Amino acid sequence: MKKIRPIDIAKKLKISTSTLRSFEERGIVPKPERSSTGYRIYIEEHVAYFECIVAMSPGFGMDITSAVLKKLQRKELDAALWIINKAQVANYEDKIIIEQVNKHLENLTHEHSMTTGEVSLQTNIPTSTLRYWEKEGYVNSKRGENNYRYFNSYQFIKILLMKLTQNAVYSHGIIQLKKFIRNLEEYDIEGAKSIVEECQQHLNKRNQEQLHGLYFLYRLCAKLGLK
Repeated sequence: MKKIRPIDIAKKLKISTSTLRSFEERGIVPKPERSSTGYRIYIEEHVAYFECIVAMSPGFGMDITSAVLKKLQRKELDAALWIINKAQVANYEDKIIIEQVNKHLENLTHEHSMTTGEVSLQTNIPTSTLRYWEKEGYVNSKRGENNYRYFNSYQFIKILLMKLTQNAVYSHGIIQLKKFIRNLEEYDIEGAKSIVEECQQHLNKRNQEQLHGLYFLYRLCAKLGLK
């Protein structure tokens, strides 16, 4: 059984040895044995886990990656694959949202408006999230005669754009995207179209990154004898 030094794994994956230790502390790689002097003894199986983490996290995020690898350590392959399946369903749902936004932009009307409850039902976004987004300035509503909050058609589009950021892996690009949504002027059609295009690019990139991650997940499963 070949023993591999942490520094060699770190160099190969272009991360630090402290990052390797943090993965171990999170319980997403098996605990390595220790030498008589206390040094960690990594083997090929550990390398496969580390490679999988580095490959999967850009497309799936650390939370999903961690959940999947913890299932694999318990030999629960089907449970791990259902977690992956749910993440990829979210990608398709985001694609549908982008199509909805484009349709709304083509048929934008100034008259139509909806209450917070109606928006929540149509978008499956909790009213508490809508209130938070309004508090943070991402969207705006107006009070009606009955004192209810109403979102116009353009604000509804901004709400759908914000929903697209929910499944995205946290990154500087997503932070910037949310700032662009916040700064959209009322009925800025071209600005909204530009953001939709950027959302599509982010989604395409996520799909590609997930495919890359799945390749290394397959390799790990093969190493563990789970395929």
